[in-house]
Amino acid sequence: MKLPATSSFKAPVKFRMPTADNLVPIRLDIENEGQRYKDAFTWNPSDPDSEVVVFAKKTVRDLKLPPQFTTQIAQSIQNQLTEFRSYEGQDMYTAEKIVPIKLDLRVNHTLIRDQFLWDLNNYDSDPEEFARTFCKDLAIDDPEVGPAVAFAIREQLYEIAIQSVASAREIKISKKGRRGAEHMSARKRKEWEVYEPFVDILSNEEVDVLEAREERNTR
Repeated sequence: MKLPATSSFKAPVKFRMPTADNLVPIRLDIENEGQRYKDAFTWNPSDPDSEVVVFAKKTVRDLKLPPQFTTQIAQSIQNQLTEFRSYEGQDMYTAEKIVPIKLDLRVNHTLIRDQFLWDLNNYDSDPEEFARTFCKDLAIDDPEVGPAVAFAIREQLYEIAIQSVASAREIKISKKGRRGAEHMSARKRKEWEVYEPFVDILSNEEVDVLEAREERNTR
């Protein structure tokens, strides 16, 4: 799958998510007193920080988590927002506008592997809409798969945007400048292999095996 291309930027642009909505991908994995809370969602960096504590309190109340989770959840979200905001205002180099996005995730019983190209300079792109179309085309019924696919895309775009900031810094301090950066990021079209999406529905036994393996890997 590939989004429609747009005109490329010749000069660096200011840092932001290369999507229509400038949202921060937030990932939480918190363990305390034998209980574990994992979640992944997006956050608007323009929202007031007071909303972070409100969200943490509501999450703890709704999920009946120990009270100490409130501080840990709020702190983890705040730390990730602070990191995102530290890049705001900095130049972001986007010479190569087409980047590969890879999916390799399991959501409940659904296993997904895919790779496709994304237009980094298309600031009208919508990962959520893309994910809805992706699930519809592949007849995926689990309602949790779409948000997970969209989040995986946003998370990779965020990493690419951070790398683009580093590229812009290198251009400023390098005498060779743009020529060196373009050479480093150039990708030959023959290297863009054609991928077909792979979707598998796992049995309960297969899910148990994967969850046990994932649990061991996190220790």
